Amino acid sequence: MKSKLTKKYYVPGLISALIIPLFFWFYGTRELQRPIPNIMDLGLPAKYNPNIPLNEQFSVETFKNWNYKKIKVASKAKENSKFYVSEIKNLQKRNEKNTGIEFILDDENSYNDFVSILNDLSIAKHQIYGLDLDKTGHVFALVDYQDSRAKKEEIECLLCNDAIVNYVDNRSVVERVFLSNIVEKYRALSETLTKESLYLLFGFLILLTVSILNIKKFI
Repeated sequence: MKSKLTKKYYVPGLISALIIPLFFWFYGTRELQRPIPNIMDLGLPAKYNPNIPLNEQFSVETFKNWNYKKIKVASKAKENSKFYVSEIKNLQKRNEKNTGIEFILDDENSYNDFVSILNDLSIAKHQIYGLDLDKTGHVFALVDYQDSRAKKEEIECLLCNDAIVNYVDNRSVVERVFLSNIVEKYRALSETLTKESLYLLFGFLILLTVSILNIKKFI
């Protein structure tokens, strides 16, 4: 007498496989919509001391006699962000010694305007700037002067005392292409999602794997 084969389904596993994606979608969406606080690290210069020689101080007063292009910052600086970034990049391209841009801030400007100027400096990748806290409250973008003659001397001896090593990648095509692609996807995902969302994602994958393994036992 032949016995009939019956299929048994792992009900808790099936329920978790259906509910957990909805749970992850609901709470993951809330985490993604939550605003991420940004912190701005601002190094303020030392206060000017008239009792110490000017050349011995790292203060904005040291650079006050430079040739600055004065730009009056509008009350809504963010709307003119592209213009400010282009002016900063032009300052970098000109590469003229003892020059800069003086961003003029007054009582009509707000803290958001000040932060917008600092953000424009960051977008233009300009790291040399100062803030006059004692007198004007203006932001000074200083040129990072590059001496072309010094560059030529460095290029002439670019490979001096260097060791040239030929690296051979012995990994298979699968390891080079497939695994590297997985690593890149994981890095992009970890930068986009919050820590809580990653925990939910990995928890769902673990439970889904356990559910699939339990289903196979009862088939």
